[in-house]
Amino acid sequence: MIVHTAEIHIQTKGHGHAVDITSDVQKIITESGLINGIAVVFVPGATAGLTTIEFESGAVKDLQLAIDRMAPETISYHHNLKWHDGNGHSHVRAALIGPDITIPVKGNRLILGTWQQILLLDFDNKSRHRCVVTQLLGE
Repeated sequence: MIVHTAEIHIQTKGHGHAVDITSDVQKIITESGLINGIAVVFVPGATAGLTTIEFESGAVKDLQLAIDRMAPETISYHHNLKWHDGNGHSHVRAALIGPDITIPVKGNRLILGTWQQILLLDFDNKSRHRCVVTQLLGE
């Protein structure tokens, strides 16, 4: 059994910045020698999330607007009242999207739909250095 862990480092802009990390994850798989198994992709931190989507400007904008409607920046958050850092909405958005995604691997390739990419979303209210951890399990 192969267990391989690698990191992807990304400088984000915050405020819902979306980054396609599909090729980065695939590169880790290719270099690991994993043939069949799973890729677990995880972003540590409380203000970023991972999902899949067609990484096309319209679809990404639609997702960002939907997230804005679910957790608007302009309403009051108890987190902001306690910490005064203005990113209460960032924490809620990250919790709604989630910090991880698991994708099957077959024949040394991610099993994704034709128009499906892995998306990192940074919801914080400032730029951040993000480390995305990919752990591969299989043979």
